[in-house]
Amino acid sequence: MLSQRAAQQALRRLAVQRPAYRYIVPAAVTSSNALVSQRRLAATANLSEAQATDEILAKQRLSRPVSPHLSIYRPQITWYGSILNRITGSILSGGFYMFGALYLVAPYLGWHLETAVLAAAFAKWPLVVKFPLKAIVAWFFTYHSFNGVRHLMWDMASMISNKQVNQTGWAVVGLSTVAAVGLALL
Repeated sequence: MLSQRAAQQALRRLAVQRPAYRYIVPAAVTSSNALVSQRRLAATANLSEAQATDEILAKQRLSRPVSPHLSIYRPQITWYGSILNRITGSILSGGFYMFGALYLVAPYLGWHLETAVLAAAFAKWPLVVKFPLKAIVAWFFTYHSFNGVRHLMWDMASMISNKQVNQTGWAVVGLSTVAAVGLALL
């Protein structure tokens, strides 16, 4: 600790001494006078404030680099995983909130949203409608759940390499599809 402080103080003393170019000479500086004589000239012009602002901004826009669009990148499972995790979470939570609000308002409107009534109404639907609806809701739930476990693993600094991230991304998609079909068949 003491040696570090001594080195820092010595470097500070060297930096304060004049002329500094004796100790640090850039490759571009060829003579000792070049460093001292360097200066930057500013160009000025008489313009109205509005005109100056418009012209300056137009010139700045022309010289700005164009940001690349997402369409130039190759899509990755991590993109789709992140997007789907947000979409499934929003749909599930939005559905629960909407059903909860309807359940609270239903008695005042004369609706019957009791479990027995809902189960009886759902049982009357044809299998062609019932199975896909159950599979979609089950897939949203299982995907969001499995992807949440995947994110918890990342929080513990596990399975973070690029190869493992891709493998776990596809594993989550596969597991959630198999689990959704299994739940829809119940």
